[in-house]
Amino acid sequence: MPGPGIAGEMRRMSSLPQRRRRRDSALPLLLLPLSAACAPAPAVPANGAPARPPATAPAEAPRAASPAAPPAETPSPAAYEGHGAASVSPEILARYAPPPLPDDVSRRIQAMLDVRAPGGGVLGPDGKSLFFNWTITGTRQVFRLDGPQRFPVQLTGGEDATVVRDITPGGAHLVLSRDRKGEENPGLYLQDVKGGPLLAIQHKPGVQTQLQLVSDDGRHIYYRANDLRKDAYAIYRYDIASKRSELVFDREGIWRAVDATSDGRLLLARDVGSNMSEFFEWAPGPKGAATPAMAAGTLTSLFGLGEREDYEAAYGAAPGEILVLTPRLGEHRRLYRWKEGQLSPITPEIPFDVSGFSIDRAKRRILYTVNERGYTRLRALDARTHRELKLPALPAADHVVPVATTRDGRYTTLLVETSRSPATSHVLDWTTGKLTQWLTPSMPEVDADAFAAATLESYPARDGAQIPMFVRRPARCDQPCPVIVHFHGGPESQTRAGFGARAQIFVDAGFVFVEPNVRGSDGYGKTWLHADDGAKRLDVITDIEDAAKFVRAHFGHEGRPPRVGIFGGSYGGYSALVGMTMFAGAYDAGAAVVGMSNLVTFLKNTAPYRRILRISEYGDPEKDHDALMKLSPITYLDRVKSPLLIVQGVTDPRVPAGESVQIQQALEAKKIPSELILFADEGHGAQKRDNQVLQYGHIVRFFRTHLGGK
Repeated sequence: MPGPGIAGEMRRMSSLPQRRRRRDSALPLLLLPLSAACAPAPAVPANGAPARPPATAPAEAPRAASPAAPPAETPSPAAYEGHGAASVSPEILARYAPPPLPDDVSRRIQAMLDVRAPGGGVLGPDGKSLFFNWTITGTRQVFRLDGPQRFPVQLTGGEDATVVRDITPGGAHLVLSRDRKGEENPGLYLQDVKGGPLLAIQHKPGVQTQLQLVSDDGRHIYYRANDLRKDAYAIYRYDIASKRSELVFDREGIWRAVDATSDGRLLLARDVGSNMSEFFEWAPGPKGAATPAMAAGTLTSLFGLGEREDYEAAYGAAPGEILVLTPRLGEHRRLYRWKEGQLSPITPEIPFDVSGFSIDRAKRRILYTVNERGYTRLRALDARTHRELKLPALPAADHVVPVATTRDGRYTTLLVETSRSPATSHVLDWTTGKLTQWLTPSMPEVDADAFAAATLESYPARDGAQIPMFVRRPARCDQPCPVIVHFHGGPESQTRAGFGARAQIFVDAGFVFVEPNVRGSDGYGKTWLHADDGAKRLDVITDIEDAAKFVRAHFGHEGRPPRVGIFGGSYGGYSALVGMTMFAGAYDAGAAVVGMSNLVTFLKNTAPYRRILRISEYGDPEKDHDALMKLSPITYLDRVKSPLLIVQGVTDPRVPAGESVQIQQALEAKKIPSELILFADEGHGAQKRDNQVLQYGHIVRFFRTHLGGK
């Protein structure tokens, strides 16, 4: 729930030439940023990486016990249908509207939300102007900077989040994305780099229109949209001069165009599950052919077909060469050269994941990042020889992440983040080797030097696996400081080290803030990542309860255990509901933001384009009904012992508002202490500043009431 930081920036910039793993369920402004999804850390095993569960449990460690059997009378799925604003009645909206906050609660939160780090941004072709995103107005908008540390010029405005996605090769136009009320049905626009009105490429109600790439000749913009079928994406090509779109590719499935050649060939990916992709090359039909003949080009399968494996790719420097990021041949993601059906590694074998890579359009350099226990390290290769390149001196930081490189390969925008500073934008000139800071974060009346740095620690699960966690502590705890255990979303996400303004809200309120990376988290190899797929989740969901047990035993003061709360958003919200229901009594209070309460109704009502990806993670609502209900918090309501706060955005297409409404109404019927707050103009987490103040304020107020704090 705390803001985006580097993590959010890496997700946001995924449409640029940077090739990174997809974060399908990543949250807008919901969970702790890489600045919180990035927090420092405690003791880990000797090799520095969390111990992965072996293929078979070690003889000396008992297998994790599955959760106790659910009640004999499993509640039937609630009657709600669909998602979005139309799925919630005006009466429900009025009843659960967010109440105002006392000034003393909201004031500190407002100050922390004023800590705003501009997004990394894209440079103009000449390296003289930077176009970036900033939330300084209260919503994410686009700004231009005409030189390092100059005064920014605002290019977009209004209440709807607007994001710069790319710049055309000649530097004349920006390609922008705009969403309305958090619906996650963005439209795509062009804007002159000098500013002025937006020209709609496409923005249709209920349709996702997403940039894929801009052609090297600057004539065409490729985008995908689910306007023909809600559960599939077609690929379109927009002609900038004529302002007309034409259908390029339309087949069933979740398709992406990830790269293109100068002769019009497209490198396509079909996502067949969560972190599972198949890759193809599409060649256009006869030159000059118009739709639908153009859509009848030839499709050639390349790799991943039927494997259900994680792949990301881009065209390499040599003819017929494709750069491939995959864990297929080992435990961790590694970068390979694919040619004529063969994979050859081009990065060293290391006990960490390569988290992302990019190759500039001039095919001069490959930049890649390594995720070392939640810290991001930048490395570079010569694009033609694949030899390691020596990087210029970079600042000491928790994260150094490349955002975008100009098409001639000369300039790269980098984000640099530390535990004391949010992400700052730097520009690296490869010709001179000079690194220049272009943007400085806004931190009015906030002393970031006083922030609690996260430390990397771990706790043992009941089967002996070591679960890594980042911990932030108040400067003094003269008595048992209450503890909040925050679970990230995804579940295929990761809490990382770095700057954590949102986490500091809770530290300042007197709480120890703990962020585990339980099994199912990204960043620790594919065994760890897939440990909770489908019914296997029953074996490792106990990591949630084990965190509470460890905290009570080790985070006390003079023999007195602390009070412990649980908190999270999206899958983290589901985790919070699990902790409060299935493991009732483990936590003294819980706050769940946009969390799933019933996995069956969730899978039936989530947006169609997400359903196939979520089924691969959780299970099929028909075939796996019983296992899904066994994993659903709503099944265990009779066990609830402690108060619960539920927060939800009504326009959320990912986790329908009905998930929060149905569990709140069930809790009310059983007279169990609980609160529900609905934001009518938000989706998967609050993005507007005023709503963020209310969201965080009520969570802090709730935990102060039930756990203590100051």
